[in-house]
Amino acid sequence: MATAAPQPAQLRIVHYPDPALRLKCKPVGAIDDRIRAIAARMIELMHEADGVGLAAPQVALDLRMFVAHPDRQDPDGARVFINPVLSNPSSSTGEHEEGCLSIPGVFGQITRPLAITVQALDLDGKPFTLTSDQLPARVWQHETDHLDGVLIIDRMTPMDRQVNKVALKEMERAGSRE
Repeated sequence: MATAAPQPAQLRIVHYPDPALRLKCKPVGAIDDRIRAIAARMIELMHEADGVGLAAPQVALDLRMFVAHPDRQDPDGARVFINPVLSNPSSSTGEHEEGCLSIPGVFGQITRPLAITVQALDLDGKPFTLTSDQLPARVWQHETDHLDGVLIIDRMTPMDRQVNKVALKEMERAGSRE
């Protein structure tokens, strides 16, 4: 999968089992107008799908970037994370139900560190660092998993995998027909 993608306006959210979801993404080089347009389209798609985050592999791009808007009450809260790096995970973890825009209708209890720090570049190429022990921490971890080809189904408990088995099989069958 190359980063030479369709025009940003043509980007769509891909669904499991699309192979793009399993890619280990390449770092973004130059932050140019194309990257800015991709980020803007990803924010549109995330909002249209009523999501709180969307990673580049979810639109079939192998770029290390995601968008997030965990506080939907803040109209200006959507943020772009380019080449994100997570650090300082808390030793305490918590389980919380997660879903994924690329695996619609599938939910599971996912255990993650409660707090984390993320370092990334913004659309101007300026580095920033954020730390959270709230919903943003979970969103950053979920989206960074996507950049490494990891899905929530890989982190689910065996019970949640069993509960979602039929839905996942149906998606796999539908994906093989495309």
